[in-house]
Amino acid sequence: MDDFTKKRIIKIMDQYVQNALSERMRTQMKISYTMKGNNVTLIEERKAFQLDVWVQLPIAQFRLDKNLWKVYWRDSKERWHFVDDIEPINDFEKQLEIVDQGHNGMFWR
Repeated sequence: MDDFTKKRIIKIMDQYVQNALSERMRTQMKISYTMKGNNVTLIEERKAFQLDVWVQLPIAQFRLDKNLWKVYWRDSKERWHFVDDIEPINDFEKQLEIVDQGHNGMFWR
């Protein structure tokens, strides 16, 4: 991922995680992300049984491959799988919007 694209994705994701949850929900849940190479991983964080500990649950992963963003889901064995009914496109924001809307319950619990 080139520097321009990386800065753009960081700006998009920073804004997304800031606005993803209401202030009231933030006491129970957080949304964050990580970036590694050409991958952006969307993460849900929830309070564990011990109230001062947060558990991270990766929700979706976006992978830039040949200038197209592909969306992946994670199974219970922590393996990532390509979502074949979400067409790879060059518009990262559109892919994020599809995941945000849940895509038939696939991403959000």
